[in-house]
Order: sequence, then structure tokens, then C-alpha cells
Amino acid sequence: MKYVIGMLLLVLVLLQIRLWRGEGSLSDIERLEGEIASQAEANKGLEARNDGLLGEVSDLKTGLDSVEEHARSELGLIKQGETYYLIVDKEAAHPQAATATATAVP
Repeated sequence: MKYVIGMLLLVLVLLQIRLWRGEGSLSDIERLEGEIASQAEANKGLEARNDGLLGEVSDLKTGLDSVEEHARSELGLIKQGETYYLIVDKEAAHPQAATATATAVP
């Protein structure tokens, strides 16, 4: 009878150790739940980004206005009859020349 009680106590101690320290312990479960929550938050942001991209793709497929907008901004589209004006800032256009003249003068 003493051996049975001893074995049962040993099993109980081993189960308690596993519950508090081993894989699947309470602290391990809490850590995993935190990781799941942070991943769910990241997924929400990615889903919102995907929804925006899907809207842009469908707009590009159906509407010509967005195609024209992209062509104007990225490719420099100019329609017939339009006048294109390019305003260049002297310092922004030639920053090395401005510093060279400033350093050349003693």
C-alpha cells in the first residue's frame, strides 16, 4: 500500500511540474495567447492594406481616370493641346554648383 501511495504522489508531482514548467504549461499558454493576439492585430492591418489594393486594382480595370492619373504622375503624360510647365529651383537643380561657387570665393 505504501508503494502505491508513493507512486501516486510521484505521478502527482511530475504532473504538477509539467503543468507549471513544461511544454503546454500555464505560462507557455499565456505567452502563446499573447503572440496570437499580436498576430491577429498585424493581420488586421494587412487585410486593410489588401482591401485598399483590391480597390485600386478594380479601379484600374474599370476606370480610365485612374489609368490617366497614373500615366500623368509616373510617366509624364501630356495630352494634346495642353501646355507643360516645368519650374526648376536653381539651388535644387544644381546643389554642387552652388556650393562650389560658395567655396571658390575666398
